[in-house]
Amino acid sequence: MAPPIPAPKTPSPSQPSGKSEVTDLKLQLRQLAGSRAPGADDSKRDLFKRVISYMTVGIDVSSAFSEMVMCSATSDIVLKKMCYLYVGNYARCNPDLALLTINFLQKDCRDEDPMIRGLALRSLCSLRVPNLVEYLVAPLGAGLKDGSPYVRMVAALGVLKLYHISAAMCLDSDFPATLKSLMLSDPDAQVVANCLHSLQEIWNLEASKSEEASREIEALYSKPVVFFLLNKIKDFSEWAQCLVLDVVSKYIPGDNNEIFDIMNFLEDRLQHANGAVVLATIKVFLHLTMSMTDVHQQVYERIKAPLLTLVGAGSPEQSYAVLCHLHLLVMRAPMLFSSDYKHFYCQFSEPSFVKKLKLEMLTAIANESNTYEIVTELCEYARNIDIPIARESIRAVGKIALQQYDVNAIVDRLLQFLEMEKDYVTAETLVLVKDLLRKYPQWSHDCIAVVGNISSKNVQEPKAKAALIWMLGEYSQDMLDAPYILESLIENWDDEHAPEVRLHLLTAAMKCFFKRPPETQKALGAALAAGLADTHQAWDVHDRALFYYRLVQYDVTVAEHVVNPPKQAVSVFADTQSSEIKDRIFDEFNTLSVVYQKPSYMFTDKEHRGPFEFSEDLASLSVGAQSAENVISAQRYQENDNDLLLSTSEKEENGSSAHYGSVPSAYSAPQALTEAALIDHGSSAFTSQSAFAIDDLLGLGVPDAPAPAPAPPTLNLNTKSALDPGTFQRKWGQLGITLSQELSLSPQGVVGLTTPQSLIRHMQGHSIQCIASGGQSPNYKFFFFAQKEGSSVFFLVECIINTSSAKVHLKIKAEDGSAAEPFSALFQSALLKFGLP
Repeated sequence: MAPPIPAPKTPSPSQPSGKSEVTDLKLQLRQLAGSRAPGADDSKRDLFKRVISYMTVGIDVSSAFSEMVMCSATSDIVLKKMCYLYVGNYARCNPDLALLTINFLQKDCRDEDPMIRGLALRSLCSLRVPNLVEYLVAPLGAGLKDGSPYVRMVAALGVLKLYHISAAMCLDSDFPATLKSLMLSDPDAQVVANCLHSLQEIWNLEASKSEEASREIEALYSKPVVFFLLNKIKDFSEWAQCLVLDVVSKYIPGDNNEIFDIMNFLEDRLQHANGAVVLATIKVFLHLTMSMTDVHQQVYERIKAPLLTLVGAGSPEQSYAVLCHLHLLVMRAPMLFSSDYKHFYCQFSEPSFVKKLKLEMLTAIANESNTYEIVTELCEYARNIDIPIARESIRAVGKIALQQYDVNAIVDRLLQFLEMEKDYVTAETLVLVKDLLRKYPQWSHDCIAVVGNISSKNVQEPKAKAALIWMLGEYSQDMLDAPYILESLIENWDDEHAPEVRLHLLTAAMKCFFKRPPETQKALGAALAAGLADTHQAWDVHDRALFYYRLVQYDVTVAEHVVNPPKQAVSVFADTQSSEIKDRIFDEFNTLSVVYQKPSYMFTDKEHRGPFEFSEDLASLSVGAQSAENVISAQRYQENDNDLLLSTSEKEENGSSAHYGSVPSAYSAPQALTEAALIDHGSSAFTSQSAFAIDDLLGLGVPDAPAPAPAPPTLNLNTKSALDPGTFQRKWGQLGITLSQELSLSPQGVVGLTTPQSLIRHMQGHSIQCIASGGQSPNYKFFFFAQKEGSSVFFLVECIINTSSAKVHLKIKAEDGSAAEPFSALFQSALLKFGLP
């Protein structure tokens, strides 16, 4: 039986069937241009709809530009709208074609129909072609004086568009003064709102350039203007009300009576159906009463009900936005919301992002009176099928316990979590038990009795395993099997890929060795041997193992004091967000800053988007080759994989350069002191005989005497080497990375980097020139080059310095690979001398 013949595909009405489709459209439009026959406008509508549909799906129909313009000579407002949409889309990318539209748009700006006048003026201002800016002035001037409110409204926003195209033309035409006069005299509320919006943006952008703009901003926020706007607020649309309320929030009242007058006037705005208006009103109330403590607290009480109402109404997205603002207020005044904790219980139908925020708020408002009810509710969430929410609820229980509320009952419930035999519940609980033991050591007996029954094989998550290992080392005297569990973990060292687990294993083995030496001797030797063989330099495992090894060789008593010092209970855990950041977010109430939980400068201004947000233009980088104050004049380079700019992955890698897993701070300070002492004492502090005894004790064997390293070949650099930015960029893209290294900067060098130019001058003294630099504390980036004396061989270096961790990342590219090692040694020697006397 022959297969059925497939039916031919019918072309979609919204897609052209071939290249000739656009040509056919042009032909039909040309035939209808200027036609006054009955039904011509209906035919044009059909053709215009097809053109717009093609344009919407990304098909280029710009070739029909002239035909569309010719067909625009009609009184049909629907055809006008479609033509204006088409023209506005293609005028920006085809400035020459845009010139064809000027005549008919200017003609339409004088049309009898105010709707057509407004649409034409809006389209004319939306062309945004700098060469046509002179044609905007006259229509805008006429539009601001037009008898129709719609045209005046469009013209008010058109002035702002003109400012963005040509600020000089806008200011020279005195449009801001016209807008101000119109704002204070126009009877239409929407015209007033548009004038206010345009003036705000223009003067804010001009404020950094002229004192007159600063004075105009002050006048905009003056008492006459503010009270004029307040008196008309009920006539404004919801968007305009938010705009007016934002102006009011920036007004500084003359006395308390003005504050109360404004608050009484805006009282009914708190019951508005629109959440944006309510939040804008709350911002006014909060900012006006910042200096009045008692009234400010009353404001919190007053705004609770409107906010809680908004949370329960509307979409989940709106609830989340309101909850973010409520969360900010809760963090500032948790006691005022403690009686309303039931409003923050999670509903089954709520999305995860809303539930997570509610859990944070329940944690913040917990106190002596409501802890039992809140913890009971959170324990129910721990059994939730939504695993991320179950994890968050367990963390919330732990945070409440760390706040010293009903600790006894909470610890019992946490220990019950360990009996649930769910991997993620056990993992989160172990991390919390570790923190609880650091704050409440008196609970160690009860906790260790339960933790000792957990098999390390059932704990897979790195943080949980690190917490278990910490308890094995810290309380090894109370856990009978601690040395043997550690030994089994150390035997599987290669399977532990997380650096924090390896670091905790080293520390736990050391602690257990000093408490139960015979049983831990073999395990400690194996841990040190494995740590010394660790090749991941960024993990610090090798460094810690080497430090412990030398510490034990130096003096066992000193080592015990370093690893097991007398420790005090942790009273307060560090907050992840500084109070300064929180205050900054509060100042930006009713903005995205509250939703993102970070100030606006962290996600808007380009220079603050990351630690290494360099400009693509090398001209923005400072130069050290000729003069530290000069600026490179270089062509604009496009960013690519070999560019001098950091890629996203490099930014993330650099942002996570801090130590992965470190022991508590009680260990870190004496460790640093003792290491410095070891360096000062040198090799004479202990004899080779005692070192061999320690090696034999730990089962490491007697090391062979290392062969003396061959002396590196000498390398001399050209003291007057020179390289222009273009050549440097080309060489950097052509050469591969010869060496990639990491080293630590001296404390004196970190201090010296408070003025990065001093490093540039220091390296110049060693015949190493800087061609570009950038960044801000704590992250700096430098590009150096040097030339081998007597040859044309260049060495290029990318040097990234993090002053908070005192780490330096080097990437060296050399035209002569055999000389890379000597140059690296020379570069590092010069860098490590930076800041030293």
